[in-house]
Amino acid sequence: MGAVLLGGGEKLAVPDRLGDDLGVPVVTGDGLDEALAEGLRRFAPELVVDLSDEPVIDARLRLRLAARVLAAGVPYRGADFSFTPPPRPRLATKPSVAVIGTGKRTGKTAVSASLARLLAARGTPPVVVAMGRGGPPEPELVDPATFDLSPAGLLALAASGRHAASDHLEDAVVAGVATVGTRRCGGGLAGAPFDSTFAAGVALGNSRPEPLLLLEGSGTAIPPVAADATICVVPATADPELVTGYLGGYRVLLSDLIVVTMAEQTLPRSGATVRQSSASPAGGSSETGLALLEKSVRGSAPGARVVHTVFRPSPLESIAGRRVFFVTTAPASARGLLVGHLEREHGCTIVGTSHHLASRPELAADLEGAEGADVVLVELKAAAVDCVARFALERGIGVTFCDNQVVTTGGDGLFEELALSTADLAIARYNS
Repeated sequence: MGAVLLGGGEKLAVPDRLGDDLGVPVVTGDGLDEALAEGLRRFAPELVVDLSDEPVIDARLRLRLAARVLAAGVPYRGADFSFTPPPRPRLATKPSVAVIGTGKRTGKTAVSASLARLLAARGTPPVVVAMGRGGPPEPELVDPATFDLSPAGLLALAASGRHAASDHLEDAVVAGVATVGTRRCGGGLAGAPFDSTFAAGVALGNSRPEPLLLLEGSGTAIPPVAADATICVVPATADPELVTGYLGGYRVLLSDLIVVTMAEQTLPRSGATVRQSSASPAGGSSETGLALLEKSVRGSAPGARVVHTVFRPSPLESIAGRRVFFVTTAPASARGLLVGHLEREHGCTIVGTSHHLASRPELAADLEGAEGADVVLVELKAAAVDCVARFALERGIGVTFCDNQVVTTGGDGLFEELALSTADLAIARYNS
């Protein structure tokens, strides 16, 4: 046994002799996080018992400490609460990289697919194991060499009652690698799904000849198996207090690479004001925007590398010289950037857009503006198949799927180099 003194020595006659009074070794630190980290290192505990109270720590700080303990794989218990590390058994029989996120619509699938393409290009293609609330009832292997991933083929899949824009289908279409789709339900504070078929999906991935596994999370849910390295996707519009405070810091602490997505200087941050609280290691700063988010992330996980990125639409087929109606999940505030990029880089004319791919009633109204288009360009997400592809094919309009290319804008290096080095780290850890 050992003790960590978080502060508040006004009740102690001789603080330096607290160990003598308690009869166990006592550690301290320059701050709460440092003291706890030293206690975890020195005592390697099987359980952490929290006997603290106000005013030394408040509820937000307590949850931040809980996140650190859970990331160390240790249960955390107090007077009327208990947190258990989500079970993440080692099931992969080959090196594995987890790609997780702080929420939905962070760009997690785009990052995972980009890494898959990079790995395939250098001769080490992965199998992507993805999970989603709309995933197949049982794990499903999708090999682009044999599976019909055309708009018509996916529409037939949707007609059978399937979610034909599930993440594993998107990965297979845009990355061109074998994928496994699984289903999950619910998500806990520390990222555990309430139920999933992911373990069976990993077993299916293990049976493939590819040398690597990419384990893709869903929303805030983390793949419920151990990974050799982890990439965490954080949108630049996220509230730093939620990313690194409360139990949000658990995801950051697990990660070797933080990919900040949608780092556009012109896009608004979620919420009118970013609050700075004691839950953020940045402490007391009035900074807002990307700088505050990065400071918060680096303060929580100083060993992780950080890269800033933006997404740019990349059609999977040529749309040069064509009249295009573009459908995306990106916010309307990004319209000018995305339309300008498509017209400039791909030689098309954008005749209309919809930013309601995830909202079927509004999407249906927007699609009426596509009547004069030669082709509909759409991300393979949400209602892309059952609404967009159906609308276009029924009217003889072409359908082209669109990837989101990851473009580096700042941080510790190029996304391509950092992502591949994270995969190499996973290989080294697996083989050690």
